[in-house]
Amino acid sequence: MKIVTRNKLVVTLLFVGFLMSCTKKRSTIAAVEPVPNAYQMAWQELEYYAFIHFNMNTFTNKEWGFGDEQPQQFNPTELDTRQWARVAKEAGMKGIIITAKHHDGFCLWPSNYTEHSVKNSPWRKGKGDLIRELSEACKEYGLKFGIYLSPWDRNHPDYGKQEYITYFRNQLTELLTEYGEIFEVWFDGANGGDGYYGGANEERRVDKRTYYDWPNTIGLVRELQPQAVIFSDAGPDIRWVGNEKGYANETTWSPIFRDSVYGGMPDFQRFASGQENGTHWVPTETDVSIRPGWYYHPEQDDQVKSLSKLVDIYYNSVGLNSSLLLNLPVDTRGLVHENEVASLNAMATFLKETFSKNYLLNQKVTTSSEVNGFPKKQLLDEDLNSYWAATSADSQPTISVTLEKPIAANTFMIQEYIPLGQRIKAFTFEVMTEGTWKKIYEGSTVGNKRLIRFETQSIEAVRFKVTDTKAQVVINTIGLFKAPEINE
Repeated sequence: MKIVTRNKLVVTLLFVGFLMSCTKKRSTIAAVEPVPNAYQMAWQELEYYAFIHFNMNTFTNKEWGFGDEQPQQFNPTELDTRQWARVAKEAGMKGIIITAKHHDGFCLWPSNYTEHSVKNSPWRKGKGDLIRELSEACKEYGLKFGIYLSPWDRNHPDYGKQEYITYFRNQLTELLTEYGEIFEVWFDGANGGDGYYGGANEERRVDKRTYYDWPNTIGLVRELQPQAVIFSDAGPDIRWVGNEKGYANETTWSPIFRDSVYGGMPDFQRFASGQENGTHWVPTETDVSIRPGWYYHPEQDDQVKSLSKLVDIYYNSVGLNSSLLLNLPVDTRGLVHENEVASLNAMATFLKETFSKNYLLNQKVTTSSEVNGFPKKQLLDEDLNSYWAATSADSQPTISVTLEKPIAANTFMIQEYIPLGQRIKAFTFEVMTEGTWKKIYEGSTVGNKRLIRFETQSIEAVRFKVTDTKAQVVINTIGLFKAPEINE
């Protein structure tokens, strides 16, 4: 017994010593505020997940319902949320966000606060709960589960009045307490305008900045799902990229002056790229549909985005310090359409083949400087919790990797260690071919991840140089890859 106790003491002391050494080591590099919190970091690592627009609009062949639709119109014939989850998982996605209630006010769960829901539809004879079915399917396939709840409700008679805020929060409470862990809560910036409003058939405008009393609504989310990130134009945790085309900005800062923006603001685009000296960490999410519309329209069956388009979107979202929220418009059967499945599978194959092998691993890396305790070898260890740091006196740090033999490649990846803040303002990337250095790209921000595409060529060495930075540079990892050719 004494031996066991002594061993436990030794292990405990060693562990405490390890923690103290880690703390001491990390304290040598000062953070550049603002920095992400723990749940923002967990979200950042997901990178690619699904949006599913499926609701009353699917059956009325509209994008925005007026609010006068009848629950009897909602009647999918083969609804299978396990198929949705399987498709997303096989596509390489990490989660699903569902339109639990869109602007028309129809609810995909049997809400206790309205009759305008699946409980009065013919689907499952009024006994169905699509939110529960999908949350269970996501759990089965190891996917994160998120909720879209429209702040606008063109069906509810009290929209525009204070009573509606109570209704909205009651429904939010149902969604955040009855369906397990929620990784993201999505609030649309589109709200206010004409609608049915319980038969009033009128236009109702609201002050988008004050009407919803967002501080208290956000507080409710924090209380019920403290690990969830909250999306809106203004955050508070993640923000809109500023368009629905699938492309982040070449310059994309995660910091933003959050108090200057609000959901639904008309000139949000001028804030879309973030601000170098922003006060809050609010990174972008790039939302785009795999079809022209967000909801299913049979006339768009032959307009599903091609592999080359999806790849371009991926490089310009995930590869530009953003995440990719790719929408899948589930059809009237209640299934992800075969055309979407084909494109998604092609995309999954492309990504797997591209990033399965990092050609820089085990190669010779040199740097212009390094801080003791944060060596250059950590650039290639694929550990998200380690990083290389240049000295504070190194104003234009350089990373070079010489390959043992020439390698055919066409993609370069670099990631900042963002728990210490976003720092890089400008950089150049070069490759050596036939003994000569050739500039491939000049860019601005890096952030969580920057992907650089170029023509496939035989490469002998690569060089990344920071030409402007806010503070000493800290890089998490770098990589060199070869994407397959796309023949369409």
